[in-house]
Amino acid sequence: MKLFSWNVNGIRAVINKGEFAKFIDTYNPDILCLQETKATRDQVEIDLPNYHEHFYSAAKKGYSGTAIFSKILPLNWHDGFSQNIIERFDLTGDKYGNPADEGRIITAEFDDFWVVNCYTPNSKGDLSRLDLRYKKWDKAVLTYLEELELSKPVLYCGDMNVAHKEIDLANPKPNVGKHGFTDEEREGFQNYLDAGFIDTFRAVFPEKTGAYTWWTHWANARARNVGWRIDYWLASREIANHVTNPQIHPEQMGSDHCPVSIEVDL
Repeated sequence: MKLFSWNVNGIRAVINKGEFAKFIDTYNPDILCLQETKATRDQVEIDLPNYHEHFYSAAKKGYSGTAIFSKILPLNWHDGFSQNIIERFDLTGDKYGNPADEGRIITAEFDDFWVVNCYTPNSKGDLSRLDLRYKKWDKAVLTYLEELELSKPVLYCGDMNVAHKEIDLANPKPNVGKHGFTDEEREGFQNYLDAGFIDTFRAVFPEKTGAYTWWTHWANARARNVGWRIDYWLASREIANHVTNPQIHPEQMGSDHCPVSIEVDL
């Protein structure tokens, strides 16, 4: 099974550029997780008869949102967190909105595993959403993943809006303490690993440099490969040894992010 994750930065834009059809034709994923769709299903002109699809859109129009396309019919779809987790971590919103109704986390249940697709809130250039990230969101996600693991292993993917280590961005030193590379965000990511989740790419390529998934639009950054690795596939330890061929696909255009993929052999 080929599983892909891609922050499309607007699904309508990537379709209109012809890049979404090119992506499907080129990679033919079995499961595709999208982030930052910025659209409801009725706003999207797309016909993929081989896929079951589920959109979880933000209450705010043209913002955030996730979707999953799967050739295998999931047993269940779950949108967002349970009310218990929302209340426990006080995910009720900030000046930007309510992260619990921004279409940020969507789950598909399959026979042997869960697929969790997440678009993590950006902490913002002035770090005004860092408290939400550090004190609430990352802790809520880890709790949610651990609850799911009680029944079957988890494959967790998406735009996590953090470069974990210095190797994961082209210019680490000037970015220390800036959004996406704060101690708090990096700790939040490390907590997933400490809880037993495997960073599938680094497990195979621990020393690989220049492996990035996002580039700013400024200064020809993508052509020069001045980027960040902020998109991931994490796997429960129980299923990690069935995960192979983790890949980053910078050749796929259409977004400021590129797809990342894994294969699962069960």
